[in-house]
Amino acid sequence: MNRINQLFQEKQSGILSIYFCAGDPTPDSTLPTLQALQAAGIDLVEIGVPFSDPMADGPTIQSASTRSLRGGMNLRKLFDQLRHVRPTIHIPLILMGYLNVFYQYGFEHFCQSCQECGIDGAIIPDLPFDVYLKDYKPIADRYGLNIIMLITPETEEERIRLIDRHTNGFIYEVSTNATTGAQQSYDEQTLAYFKRIHDMQLRNPTLIGFGVSNRATLQAAQRYAAGAIVGSKFVKLAEQVSSPEQAIAHLLEELKK
Repeated sequence: MNRINQLFQEKQSGILSIYFCAGDPTPDSTLPTLQALQAAGIDLVEIGVPFSDPMADGPTIQSASTRSLRGGMNLRKLFDQLRHVRPTIHIPLILMGYLNVFYQYGFEHFCQSCQECGIDGAIIPDLPFDVYLKDYKPIADRYGLNIIMLITPETEEERIRLIDRHTNGFIYEVSTNATTGAQQSYDEQTLAYFKRIHDMQLRNPTLIGFGVSNRATLQAAQRYAAGAIVGSKFVKLAEQVSSPEQAIAHLLEELKK
């Protein structure tokens, strides 16, 4: 069974997923970061594949992607690193990146490499759902790779239910139409959106991301979804401190405040 599906079978609430950009803060930080996150009890990890024009990302993740690319990170090098992680890393791993990177690598080659490295899923923010269904889903399914789709406050119910029927693992519930970045709280309109999605009783669980950075935002996400995704806050901390262990320790403290 895919590790993502297994996670949600075993744990229906309080899930915490962390995003970091591969190759940042150093080119060889992928495995140490994964080890630190797993040791801290993180349930799920999204590994960002650096891209020169990450349109859905805010300044913090854009800067991390730029540093990573300048350090020589690319998808091929990342797979070389990931081939060595599964003897010690057992939590689900997802690659998050933009379609052009995977297209240039060759999508079937990408899925095959994910299977060889023990990658459980992929998030491709700029992959249109209709194109996914027609051209990409059959290939991903062949290699057991869950393609995680995003929904936003503007996504219509019909489209959400269509996504729910044709994907597996979880649905990424984006809290805002803006780019990624930490927030202090969610407004009433955003909370109403969370409740609307929760009340739809979808087949797939949802994780809420974009803006989760403290106790208030974490609790709001965990109230209306299976859990939360933290990205920008962890990326910024990883840049500021000397080790991934310190970064995740600081983050877990921030999420209690």
